[in-house]
Amino acid sequence: MDTLETRELRYFVAVAEELHFGRAAERLGMAQPPLSRAIQQLERRLGVCLLERNRRGVSLTGAGEVLLHEGRAALDAATAAARRRSPPLAAPVAPPAPTVRAAPAIAWCWR
Repeated sequence: MDTLETRELRYFVAVAEELHFGRAAERLGMAQPPLSRAIQQLERRLGVCLLERNRRGVSLTGAGEVLLHEGRAALDAATAAARRRSPPLAAPVAPPAPTVRAAPAIAWCWR
């Protein structure tokens, strides 16, 4: 296992913070069964148990605590990078005027 998707991290962090699959699913806007399956698949791919499950709730294992800490940091970094990449919500900038080349066609320059 060499990569994790941000979706997987969001799912795991929600369950780890809520310590309840139903509340985590509601927070994520999804049904509980697919969330449970996604976490089980993540645990299989990683080869570790992230959560202790019992009738009274969910608790984090040692590996789960590490992934929660590192997962939050990774999601925060991804969010920050997306914000830096996004243009500010200022007034829209008009595209540059079209340029005409020597050929008969008009080429639009949208830099």
